[in-house]
Amino acid sequence: MALTESILVLRALGLGDLLTGVPTLRSLHRARPEARLVLAAPGGLRAVVDLVDAVDELLPTEGLGALSWPGAPPSLAVNLHGRGPQSIRDLRAQRPHDLLTHRHPDVGGQPGLEWRDDVHEVDRWCRLLDFAGIDARRDDLGLPAPPVPSPHPHAIVVHPGAASAARRWPPGRYAEVARALRADGHHLVVTGTPAERDLAARVAEEAGLPASTVLAGSTGLAELAAVVAEARLVICGDTGVGHLATAFATPSVLLFGPTPPKLWGPPPGAAQHVALWVGDLGDPHADHPDAGLLMLLPDRVLAAVHGLLREQVDHG
Repeated sequence: MALTESILVLRALGLGDLLTGVPTLRSLHRARPEARLVLAAPGGLRAVVDLVDAVDELLPTEGLGALSWPGAPPSLAVNLHGRGPQSIRDLRAQRPHDLLTHRHPDVGGQPGLEWRDDVHEVDRWCRLLDFAGIDARRDDLGLPAPPVPSPHPHAIVVHPGAASAARRWPPGRYAEVARALRADGHHLVVTGTPAERDLAARVAEEAGLPASTVLAGSTGLAELAAVVAEARLVICGDTGVGHLATAFATPSVLLFGPTPPKLWGPPPGAAQHVALWVGDLGDPHADHPDAGLLMLLPDRVLAAVHGLLREQVDHG
């Protein structure tokens, strides 16, 4: 069947942002199956976008001010990027027939939903669809297995990086956790972006892990997704890799701070994910580790890891 109209969705952000938007993308697709759904997002996310069965096309868009829609105006534009005003203006510039967005006082005459700071990121965008009369399934977060195999199946993944310093647990503490797990005979790998290669190497060295376990900088997003999908367990902060663990139902221990897990954590009731948080709020854009995050000690992380590993053994 030929698709006769288009839906343009703007979410030109990172991996975790993409994954928390999956239920909204699928709900849009179910509501308008006759439309071609085009996602404006960074081109580097293509390997994961390709796993989202609701997306017909990726329009590479590296951030605000970079959106350029070819051809006839879209029937509907959906702002999953933020509250505006620049994201609203970026979408209005594409001349859509309809625009679904949160409203912003700096963009007069544009109706939309009132923004709330106290809702989970998944729920935020599903509420936007509810506002438009579109039923949204908030639990529709799962992704199929990546088409490439993991080079390290059944490993424990340690991912020490994060987009901001405020969300990075100290590397020495990751190393302490990894060293204890290595002593117990577990196979571990340390992942990260190319920019986090030195960080990953430091964690591996302090943990006594061989250099071959450092995957940061040597795996693309497709391979990283495969590593997480086939991992025995993931240990990381509030990062996109944590959302990959949710998408693939891979058990995880997630270290939260300064943002609480009720806003960005795994779904409530998902027992295979343990979100650790001391209850302190802080600045997510700070240039140093959050004080609350630093209150999480290696013993507590190891206790959570051992609890999940025991459950795996108990359930075969």
